[in-house]
Amino acid sequence: MRIAHLEYINKLLKETEIEYAKIIPWSTPVYSFGNIQNSKLATLGINPSNREFENLKGEELVGYNRRFHTLNSLNISKWAQIDHDKTIQIKMLCDEYFQRNPYDQWFKKLDYLISGSSYSYYFPSNEACHLDLIPFATSEKWSDLKIEQQNFLLKKSSNFLGDLIKNSNIEYLILNGSSVIKNFEAITNVKFSKELIQNWSLNRRKGKPVRGYSYEGEINKIGKIELNREIKILGFNHNIQSSYGITNDVQKSIRSWISKKITI
Repeated sequence: MRIAHLEYINKLLKETEIEYAKIIPWSTPVYSFGNIQNSKLATLGINPSNREFENLKGEELVGYNRRFHTLNSLNISKWAQIDHDKTIQIKMLCDEYFQRNPYDQWFKKLDYLISGSSYSYYFPSNEACHLDLIPFATSEKWSDLKIEQQNFLLKKSSNFLGDLIKNSNIEYLILNGSSVIKNFEAITNVKFSKELIQNWSLNRRKGKPVRGYSYEGEINKIGKIELNREIKILGFNHNIQSSYGITNDVQKSIRSWISKKITI
């Protein structure tokens, strides 16, 4: 991970653009969750949760509870003041994320799915990390942002993600949920193969079950960035953390599917 590349994303947005896109103004970009340089597998989400920076009352996480740096912890007042040394400080908390105070309520479910392949975010493996399509935490949920704001963030962030993966050892990307899949297809210009998996269906008290689908493919470009190698893509349409009705059996089945695809 090149520091110059990380400095680029810090300077990418003007203050007016940060406000327009509903980015938490005192947060900092999240380059990665865990050390990407040690990782061969990465899960992929949309963007960092506000819970990475604030508690349920909207108060900044501080002290032991802190997960990432903020403008306050860096003793600066705006993003434009993030220099080389402060970039290194931000990177350090990203690299150490799973050794400090990870948001386990969210990440433990994903780690269970990938751990059948022997990869894990946590010690002693530490060969997996999490990335987001957009490295900026927003004050509103992704689904609540206007489509213009979503497209703006995707356009601004795609080359950063591409360069990040290009300069890593990532071999596998695991896409968590249909929204991630749809937006990742858009920035890679690749349509992944889709297959109905019967035992991934989620039952409803009323109406038909929600069908479960797997996705597979390969990419060699993200945004305008040529990766210079093929990256294996695996995905599932259910968002493991928020889709209603995900049973232990469904999670076990997805875990088994990932494990088999990675060991083939």
